[in-house]
Amino acid sequence: MNTYKTPRTITFISGCLLFIMLIAASCTSTRKVAYFSDVKDSLRIASKAGLEPVIQKKDILSITVSSLSNEATLIFNTPNLPITPSATITSNAPQTAGYLVADDGTIKFPVLGNIPAAGLTQKQLENNITHQLIEKKLLFDPIVSSRFLNFRVTVLGEVNRPGVITVPSEQISVLEAIGDAGDLTIYGLRDNIILIRQEGQDKLIARLDLNSSKLLQSPYYYLKSNDIIYVEPAKDKIASTSLFQQRLPIILSGISLVIILLTNVFK
Repeated sequence: MNTYKTPRTITFISGCLLFIMLIAASCTSTRKVAYFSDVKDSLRIASKAGLEPVIQKKDILSITVSSLSNEATLIFNTPNLPITPSATITSNAPQTAGYLVADDGTIKFPVLGNIPAAGLTQKQLENNITHQLIEKKLLFDPIVSSRFLNFRVTVLGEVNRPGVITVPSEQISVLEAIGDAGDLTIYGLRDNIILIRQEGQDKLIARLDLNSSKLLQSPYYYLKSNDIIYVEPAKDKIASTSLFQQRLPIILSGISLVIILLTNVFK
């Protein structure tokens, strides 16, 4: 039987081997990429309602006051400006009008002076201002409403569009934040999402599992202002990227050498 193989055949076989090795080297290990993979058919989960945001230091609030007398309320609708022109701020820089919560946790409110705000919910602050306006007989039957002007969260890591997300609705879940960031990349760890939250002088770090339906019952499902979401890359991405980049020249050189030797042998 003639077992002789032409150089063209050897080159073709070597090329196939090279292609297979490149594919094998670039493949990553199997990972869980589906959210809530533990849910079978249909399932009803009692999700915790979003908690009312708590005012923190450095928050910027919009506070409006209305009553039967429009003229009497004008003075109470002139907020302080947290950003003032300086040498380090250009004239084109946007300036947000609102009440800045100072380091002592208070806001400077017209006529009423310093009012405690940090640690309160919006409703509690509104009730406090309303009570003082009535008690001091400054307005009759006033209506006070407030909103956050700087409610935002940050999403970093293995997402398609990392960055800061402004939340006008003052409520956002971790899934909505990830969706606004363009979803996770294929290399993002879905079972180990890191949440960083400032609580007083401390920083809270929690880990979330998008593969588990228990996330819907987590106290961290709804985010707070200034929360940071970090998506870690899978270890196999780091390993495959670094090792493959280091070994690729050696692999190609070795295969090229084998092809040359086989070609010369069967000439």
